[in-house]
Amino acid sequence: MNTTLHPPRAIAVSISDSPDTDGLGVSVDHPWDTFVELVIELLASGVDLAYGGDLRKRGFTEVLFELAGRYRRPGQTTIRVTNYLAWPVHIRMPMSDLDNVADSVRHVAHLAFVGLNGTRMSTAERREIQSRDPDENDWRSGLTAMRAVMRAETSARIAIGGQVEDYMGKMPGIAEEALLSLRAKQPLFLVGGFGGCTRDIAETLGLADPWSAPRRWPERQIFSDYTAQDLMNGLTVEENRMLARTRFIDQARQLVMLGLYRLFREDERP
Repeated sequence: MNTTLHPPRAIAVSISDSPDTDGLGVSVDHPWDTFVELVIELLASGVDLAYGGDLRKRGFTEVLFELAGRYRRPGQTTIRVTNYLAWPVHIRMPMSDLDNVADSVRHVAHLAFVGLNGTRMSTAERREIQSRDPDENDWRSGLTAMRAVMRAETSARIAIGGQVEDYMGKMPGIAEEALLSLRAKQPLFLVGGFGGCTRDIAETLGLADPWSAPRRWPERQIFSDYTAQDLMNGLTVEENRMLARTRFIDQARQLVMLGLYRLFREDERP
């Protein structure tokens, strides 16, 4: 089988820590390890990646940058990772700090500044704006704007874990990103075996068994308008059910890659 993928744009990855790992009998490291395994295979398959990160130390963004550097092909000159920075994330950071990050990852990643109006800002435009502390509206509008831009500039999305409490914005981040994908008929992969918001969405779509005590969070009921067929990810309903339930990292990785190969494999393109 051809192992080179040729999607027209990057693959988006949505991940955050899961509150459910203890209850599911898996390690808190399982979402991280799954993220790492998927990123390595995607980069090896020639796929560019997109992530909406906040540049915190030892967070998922930093790990993504490290992996992109480690698995950079000899002679590679193209940037493999775009990190989308929402307005409230970059406006609170001094431009000198943003410049330092951009310079340190210049060979493997690009920082994309997104404004409140949902358009990209150049570095020069961002430099003209004074840094400040974002307010509640900045967070609500800015995160939604960034997620919409990232959805429009990517070909598929992979979701893993996700908090459903103490989040910034209109709804849990992974929920909003997944909802944007569903509404746009963008291929969506729900790696739900490690719990969190991703599992809740999979449960609502009928792919995972309900929790003994139903968990509620704002906007969750919107997902009841969708079914497994709306995932559009190249997997069968049964395969999506396995992806939503498996706690085995290798199986989750293989299922995601199987769906992507079916969607974007070079020898199936016209």
